[in-house]
Amino acid sequence: MELMRIAELNPRSRDVNVKVHVVSKGPENEVVSRKDGSTYRVAEALVGDPSGCVLMSLWNETIAAVEEGENYQIANGYVTLFKSSMRLNLGRNGTMEKIDEEIQANQEVNMSEKEYERRFRPQRDSFKRGYGKR
Repeated sequence: MELMRIAELNPRSRDVNVKVHVVSKGPENEVVSRKDGSTYRVAEALVGDPSGCVLMSLWNETIAAVEEGENYQIANGYVTLFKSSMRLNLGRNGTMEKIDEEIQANQEVNMSEKEYERRFRPQRDSFKRGYGKR
């Protein structure tokens, strides 16, 4: 498994493997899914390594499992944009394991403070109504 550095992350980063220090953890909120109306718990944590830091979205059981001041190895994470800034996520395939290793977080370089323009893919002609009808 190849480790990345936080400063190397970008909005398209996938299969992210990093070792981080949890600088802080914010309050828990409830959100309702637009897809099926389910309620989920979410919180944000500021995590970092010597190259920089980034906000990480913590969902449901992960919120209680992550402790401020502790160090973790994240495997198979990914990056999304939320309100034009990067967020590190675990998703279904990601794992976050507490490690007994000292990691210093560089708070001078916050990757989540940089704003990114969200780019939408243009609609493809093949998706127009009536395509494929005979």
